[in-house]
Amino acid sequence: MNQLLAMRAFVRVVDTSSFSRASDQLALPRSTVSKLITDLEQHLGIKLMHRTTRTLAPTAEGLEYYGHARRLVAELDEVDSLARGQVLTPRGHLRVDAPASFANCLLIPALVDFHREYPDITVALGISDRAVNIVGEGADCVIRAGKLEDMGMIGRKVADLEYLTCAAPSYLQRRGLPISPQDLEQNHLRAGYFFAGSGKPEPLIFEKGEQRIEVGDCAFSTNEGNGLKEMLLAGLGVGQHFTSIVQYYIDAGQLISVLPDWSRPATPLHILYPPNRHQSARLKVFTEWVIRTFGVKE
Repeated sequence: MNQLLAMRAFVRVVDTSSFSRASDQLALPRSTVSKLITDLEQHLGIKLMHRTTRTLAPTAEGLEYYGHARRLVAELDEVDSLARGQVLTPRGHLRVDAPASFANCLLIPALVDFHREYPDITVALGISDRAVNIVGEGADCVIRAGKLEDMGMIGRKVADLEYLTCAAPSYLQRRGLPISPQDLEQNHLRAGYFFAGSGKPEPLIFEKGEQRIEVGDCAFSTNEGNGLKEMLLAGLGVGQHFTSIVQYYIDAGQLISVLPDWSRPATPLHILYPPNRHQSARLKVFTEWVIRTFGVKE
């Protein structure tokens, strides 16, 4: 058995969730890819894949092996590229995770430009507001909003995300326009966010000069950014969301900015990746592209 080829085949099957797509990308018969993984399972003495007629997924042991195998294959590809002088034409596969609203509203529409610039890089995009374990889940990098907590990762700042307080016209027609944070707290419905891991609700925050007011007890809340946007559009209350996400709906008249004299502190957006000695060329160019496209230069 060619163990490196088998490892490469396994990584590609997990990345694509398909024997057929993996065989196409590797230019190998599907039966060969299947046999390579079967031989690899026998060699390792563990089951790597759950296979049925309808589903294909790595086992717990397979997912752990995938994380190590993917990094090893990436490093070998990078060594080959260096030897062949291909550093200026990055290629290969990237596994990226990003928050839901940023991924759907900003990142995905811009990926066509990334592909135009780097056509030999494929991207698997995980979309979730939960904190992804980069190493454990085999991600090359994650994009996160908020305070950095994983100090074992390298973090590059992308931007400071500003907030808007807003509500749908239908809500304001029913309940009127809030005139202050206190009025909002006493007389209005609020839509907000809660953290998936802890269930802790995030208050609406208002600052003006030295004043700071936090308003909680939302009538409706969600743990996902797109869900919060949809709650606001549905007229379920007044809420706060990133300006870059809701500005389109403000311009279209589907949301209306309220309490403009009060602001909320911006939230930093970072791209994080493991501190590998051999950071792949494709991860480098993706990181620089994200910063160039969405944010600030350090």
